[in-house]
Amino acid sequence: MMRCDVEYSPVGEVPAMRDFWLYVWLRRAAVMAAHVTGLVLTLVICLLSRPGTSLFSWHPVLMSVAYCLCMTEGILLFSAEGNPFCFKSRKGKVRLHWFCQALVLIAAATGLGFMVASKNVSELPHLATWHSLLGAGTLAATVLQAACGLCVVFPKLLCLTSSLPKVKLYHATCGLVVYLLATVTVVSAMFSDWFQASVKGLAWWVFLLLPFLPALVVMNQISGAYLSRKKITS
Repeated sequence: MMRCDVEYSPVGEVPAMRDFWLYVWLRRAAVMAAHVTGLVLTLVICLLSRPGTSLFSWHPVLMSVAYCLCMTEGILLFSAEGNPFCFKSRKGKVRLHWFCQALVLIAAATGLGFMVASKNVSELPHLATWHSLLGAGTLAATVLQAACGLCVVFPKLLCLTSSLPKVKLYHATCGLVVYLLATVTVVSAMFSDWFQASVKGLAWWVFLLLPFLPALVVMNQISGAYLSRKKITS
């Protein structure tokens, strides 16, 4: 009798198909975990900050809303797995993406203003820590990314119609860089005296690792959608 190379499945399912559905399920679980992580991080930071108790208290609140929540959701809404806005058309997703990114700019600029005001009142030096330097770089990259996004939305107005595929690729690449910068900035904030005084022990290590989960999901989404495909024709 000839040996069969295909493993028998009692439910009549091909192993490769099982692996495919397992892969899809894992991707959906990862995306949903990224949504939850961004929301949890924002809520925890808001609770720890006790907004209104000082000028500084508004800085972590607004920055977490900007980058942990709005920027994460603004990118993940284009995900095919675990997207709460899956019923939206592509045009609707683009508009919602722009709304989220506008909130990022507004919240981040306001958070920066509160930090500058707090430093001035306390007579402390500006840009004196790695966190502040990373934050300044992230804000500058965010503004440049928004300008790149304008080129994608208004290619005819800016005479970029012929090079639109390249502009989209640059926009996606810059978006990934900005998100990774934001992740590193959030992680560096957890080494500050303020955060370490509020969160200690095992909980601190958990919160230190949490920002990397949505970062990995976003990196996988952008690289899979743009960077791994040859969308630019010579």
